[in-house]
Amino acid sequence: MAKTLTFALLLLSACAHVAPPATAPWVVVLGIAQDGGYPQAGCKRDDCIAAWRDPSLRRHVASLGIVDPVSGERWIIDATPDFPEQLHRLDLLAPSKTLPSILLTHAHIGHYTGLMHLGREVLGAHAVPVYAMPRMRAFLESNGPWSQLVALKNIELRPLETTTRLNARISIETLVVPHRDEFSETVGFIIRGPSRAILWLPDIDKWEKWSIPIESVLARVDVAYVDGTFHDANELPGRDLREIPHPLIVETLARLDASSRKKIRFIHLNQSNPWIRGRHEGVAAEGELELLGARELIR
Repeated sequence: MAKTLTFALLLLSACAHVAPPATAPWVVVLGIAQDGGYPQAGCKRDDCIAAWRDPSLRRHVASLGIVDPVSGERWIIDATPDFPEQLHRLDLLAPSKTLPSILLTHAHIGHYTGLMHLGREVLGAHAVPVYAMPRMRAFLESNGPWSQLVALKNIELRPLETTTRLNARISIETLVVPHRDEFSETVGFIIRGPSRAILWLPDIDKWEKWSIPIESVLARVDVAYVDGTFHDANELPGRDLREIPHPLIVETLARLDASSRKKIRFIHLNQSNPWIRGRHEGVAAEGELELLGARELIR
């Protein structure tokens, strides 16, 4: 993992001629796995055992960091079960005396449970901005232990608008998507910098269920990190994937033309998915950096 960070930082420095790292906003991939991470609890497959023995093979739950080096502001999309490690990674890349603001996509365990580290038992944070949709906000306000974070003012809940301006240079467009919305809405984000836009969409049921064609969204962004939970329908023998619907990677690739496929980076990969082990092009890499002010990708 340390090697990944070092490599990513070297790449960022090498691209100074494209957009000065000292001033260009950027995002960093902090995790690419489904809610349970990789390896998941109790997994005894050979590849899981190898990952338990070698931390470099493990993968954090899907999350994205956003940084404006001019203002010193930072944001994290989703507070995952891996929040301590992901915060540490962001601190190494963009040191700050303040905690980052948090933007929540929905109320499934991989996307908000890391908020527990902001409470009195750990950080005892004060008024950390947490952006959430109305049902997500109500869920946090009405259910313990999250309601204690609100009551003790560890977090300060803020609304997610259709477009939320994070600061003068970075804005977030909120995209409501169909998903298993037992406790909250589900959203993805288009993050816009001075001259580039990046899609972050870790969870959706099926592209066909969305009122917006994914192709039209891809046409508006430079890079798209999208739901790649499962590779194909044969991945989980004995499980009914209708109970946990996601766009299969094979379906997404078959649907898109070549120019759209070039923008895609798959995230939210389940431990059953062979892509989680880096065997395919198109899987996002933890530590991957993109400059929101650049014209080229940083790879």
